[in-house]
Amino acid sequence: VLVNKVTKNLFKKYKTPEDYLSVPLEELQEDIRQIGLYRNKAKNIQKLCHMLLNEYGGTLPQDRDELTKFPGVGRKTANVVVSVAFGVPAIAVDTHVERVSKRLGICRWKDTVLQVEETLMKKIPKDHWSKAHHQLIFFGRYHCKAQSPQCELCPLLELCREGQKRMRRRGKVVQKQG
Repeated sequence: VLVNKVTKNLFKKYKTPEDYLSVPLEELQEDIRQIGLYRNKAKNIQKLCHMLLNEYGGTLPQDRDELTKFPGVGRKTANVVVSVAFGVPAIAVDTHVERVSKRLGICRWKDTVLQVEETLMKKIPKDHWSKAHHQLIFFGRYHCKAQSPQCELCPLLELCREGQKRMRRRGKVVQKQG
């Protein structure tokens, strides 16, 4: 929510990579101050813009691995960019996707983020990757929350190992839905 609020104003002020480079670093930092690690992020934004202009002629690459060469861009962000901006099937694993995948037993608790991504890519048809990644994010953000998941209302409770454990601890029986 906070990032969306900050970027709304940011994108009104800055339209091109050159715009981000034309202001002092301190001004850009102030523009994104509400976001955590804003000093480092502001530096990365300017470095990214410089690299985009000087090494890529101002054209954003459509390849995930190329995108991860940019400062501050990891695999998750690169997957989001290729999926949303370029329509390339991808699954971006954030904390919500990871949590839901592990609670549902799709992935193992000890799996790394990369292993979660690889498992989801094997189990979900490729043409559903981008949509599934968004569905898992929203399900994790609004229903299967980190601190207070709504297990008793969950349509996936019958499939969810973590939800079933939570319900047993509360002394509730998980009813099979038919």
